[in-house]
Amino acid sequence: MPRRALITGITGQDGAYLARLLLEKGYEVFGAVRRTATQTLPRLREIGIADEIRTVPIELCEFNNLLRMVETVRPDEVYNLAAQSFVHTSFEQPIFTGDVDALGVTRLLEAVRIVNPSIRFYQASTSEMFGKVQQTPQTECTPFYPRSPYGVAKLYAHWITVNYRESYGIHASSGILFNHESPLRGTEFVTRKVTLGLARILHGKSQLLELGNLEARRDWGFAGDYVEGMWLMLQQHAADDYVLATGRTASVGEFVQLAATALGFKLCWQGTGINTLGIDERTGRTIVRINPEYYRPAEVDLLVGNPSKAQNALGWKMAVDLESLVVMMAEADDRRVRDDRFSV
Repeated sequence: MPRRALITGITGQDGAYLARLLLEKGYEVFGAVRRTATQTLPRLREIGIADEIRTVPIELCEFNNLLRMVETVRPDEVYNLAAQSFVHTSFEQPIFTGDVDALGVTRLLEAVRIVNPSIRFYQASTSEMFGKVQQTPQTECTPFYPRSPYGVAKLYAHWITVNYRESYGIHASSGILFNHESPLRGTEFVTRKVTLGLARILHGKSQLLELGNLEARRDWGFAGDYVEGMWLMLQQHAADDYVLATGRTASVGEFVQLAATALGFKLCWQGTGINTLGIDERTGRTIVRINPEYYRPAEVDLLVGNPSKAQNALGWKMAVDLESLVVMMAEADDRRVRDDRFSV
């Protein structure tokens, strides 16, 4: 019989790429979908696998629902990717973020423990747990210092996963993933906001792209590479926690520059701080401007990970570099705007 995988958060970027990977490996894939979420599964349709996924209802705030879900699906592996995943939103909805991103993980782990503690469990941790970084680059041993309700909730989820592993012997691993992007990234995230915004300007659908802190530096990789690491974690004899990252950092401004070049703009910068302007030298028009409303209440200035443990222990490696990733995203949004086709 094929192995069964249950993916929460399957409607998101990572869920779509992970589902495709598992289908390619012969898994039977179940996707947990909130009743309030879109039922058209646009990302799964974008990559042509929507009809191969069996969906089940999920509500991370309701334990009985999670217990019934695990009892019904009887998975061999659970990949918990579901979350309130927007840092900015977490400042506006801190209690909801904690209930979903922290206690929701506890509820799901408890359901696994009750139904079948031999189920292998993956928890999507995040580099946002490092926050005000105490060491560069960040590793599995770097002290955490989250700077948002999202980071704090994810840190609880990370440690409760460790606790269930050590207390009950559950094969539960956390992937501490640094920023990972793709053409399937939600438009709420800055990378996709950049590529879509510039594509709209290119095709005359918009005049200006407004952004927050251009100096913030992140470690950006391709989501399709990172889901391979998730799967590899659950194939190991013993569970553990792993950083997945590229080991390279770039600023938001540098990402904008790469995307602009990929779309044919000749972007130059004028001014500093909140007065920074991005000007297209071809036309003399300002196409990028800073909006202070997009700054975080507590900023995370620098994140860059060291993936050595994952590379050595799992054999994980990335295949797509930053330049190729930006071109991939820019070209995808160029086609979407040009053809007036927006599925994601």
